[in-house]
Amino acid sequence: MTKLKGILLTEGMHGMISQVEGLAKALDLEFIHEKIEINNFWKLIPPSLTPVKNFVFKNNLNKDFNIVISCGRKSVIPSIYLKQKFKNKIINIHIQDPKVSLNNFDFIVAPEHDKLSGNNVLTTKGAIHYLRPNELKDNEDYLKTRLKKNKVVTLILGGPNKYYNYDDKSINELFEKIEQSFLHSYQLIFVPSMRTPQKIINKAKDFFSENQIIIDKVDKKAYLSSLQLADRIIVTCDSTSMISEAAITGKPIYVAHFPAIKNNHRFKNFFKLFKSLNIIRDLMPVEFTLDKWYYEKLNETDRISRYIKEHIKNYDFS
Repeated sequence: MTKLKGILLTEGMHGMISQVEGLAKALDLEFIHEKIEINNFWKLIPPSLTPVKNFVFKNNLNKDFNIVISCGRKSVIPSIYLKQKFKNKIINIHIQDPKVSLNNFDFIVAPEHDKLSGNNVLTTKGAIHYLRPNELKDNEDYLKTRLKKNKVVTLILGGPNKYYNYDDKSINELFEKIEQSFLHSYQLIFVPSMRTPQKIINKAKDFFSENQIIIDKVDKKAYLSSLQLADRIIVTCDSTSMISEAAITGKPIYVAHFPAIKNNHRFKNFFKLFKSLNIIRDLMPVEFTLDKWYYEKLNETDRISRYIKEHIKNYDFS
């Protein structure tokens, strides 16, 4: 059977790419990825006030595809444009709240903490992503030979954004907490992301002993290996995507909270939901214990893809 073809539209950020590629893989699509670039004036205008015209974006989207998967503000208008142009010859799926009428899309995939509802809305617990259980297992040996202890704690760092500040005091407190609470019996694997400032990576090299594993650049294999090898996982609070990815392991996840620049109800709702599911706990409560807890491995990408596959299996793309 010939594979369906997909085009993935994002702003090029890791969290967005993880979600669109994860869904495309789970749908078994043959896909290409387009990083959307908006023309200058229209960058300032919200999608709800932007005309659905191809002069809004710079990309040439005259490609051969059956399914459009978009994520992020910049991709909203291009996705709607393609749907209006090709009508029922394509299916368009948007991930996250598009902030426009939901009727512009065949499917909306939105996390439960977005509080979005509609006949075409598929809600998820956390963010969908590209991680597959077999990929974690396949990359286990990538870091395994560097281990010197039987127990591993993995630290996954995001970076400052418009909601959270990575000040020196918070980083110092985080590193000290890890050293005091874990490193007497655990080996650390430090994993940065694309948003992690280089100065924090350098600080980790200086702060932690040479017995710890410090990954000093973005390395997908190291990331996958660290999740597979970890007994416990620490993720910074600025990325619901990274926390959702870690939840595919079923392992205890601690969230390292940093000072909030401004309040965001989406983050609050996400943390509340994941605590209720027994997936996460805060790293720095007044009384911290190393007790273990368990939860069902979270694989929302597969669940959502099965639903979509079932609903489009007899779809006529001609």
